[in-house]
Amino acid sequence: MADVEVTHEEAIATVMLNRPASRNAMTSAMWRDVGRIFRVLGSDPGVRGIILTGAGQNFSVGADVSEFAAVRADATAAKAYENDVDACADAIAAAPQPVIAALDGYCLGGGCHMSLAADFRFAAPRAQIGIPSAKLSIVYGVRSTQRLLALVGLTQAKRILYGAERIDGHAAETIGLVDQVGADPLSDAGLYLRRLARNAPLSIGGAKTILNGLSMGPGVLDQARADGLIDAAADSADYAEGRQAFADKRAPHFKGR
Repeated sequence: MADVEVTHEEAIATVMLNRPASRNAMTSAMWRDVGRIFRVLGSDPGVRGIILTGAGQNFSVGADVSEFAAVRADATAAKAYENDVDACADAIAAAPQPVIAALDGYCLGGGCHMSLAADFRFAAPRAQIGIPSAKLSIVYGVRSTQRLLALVGLTQAKRILYGAERIDGHAAETIGLVDQVGADPLSDAGLYLRRLARNAPLSIGGAKTILNGLSMGPGVLDQARADGLIDAAADSADYAEGRQAFADKRAPHFKGR
């Protein structure tokens, strides 16, 4: 069985981290695989939403520290490794479809890094979420720190990074790290994405690009790209369909073009 598996149900794709015996610890190859998978799914017009989750009642304990001596032994190797980690998270964030990380069990370190790149995080009450980098003398990366800061604010980001402690789903929801808590986050994620799938993909993709760019700090948003997405939506068949459906007082049927 593959360490990362992809399944499709109607217009919703599920990407499952599949190393349950190791609580879905991420190998260096898995960082690259997840990034590649999200780039492929992001270009598929038949996919209207993506769920990222883990097998065996855990999301992910993060990086597979057991391989660090081989793949992250010094500053040069660490930089290459972190480039793969960032590229993975960037691919999750860049997918034009809404992405939900469905969290159960452990969501730690690099696992939390991936979840931060999703649009939403749905968690079980028992989920254990944290960033233990201060217990390994690792400085959390700039891009992931920026995503954390955008979600929870400065003081809570400091508490999470300085303290290296785990918090459960309800505590994470209180500070904005998690958006919804329920007994079955995977099912909840599917239901929510199916509702979003009825809306215009060009609108969602454009809003996602603009909001993510703005949230990452000054100078990150590609204004020319944002303007292009706005113009493409205004010229699209979906826009004409949306106007006509409004006039006809019926539900629109969007096709993403």
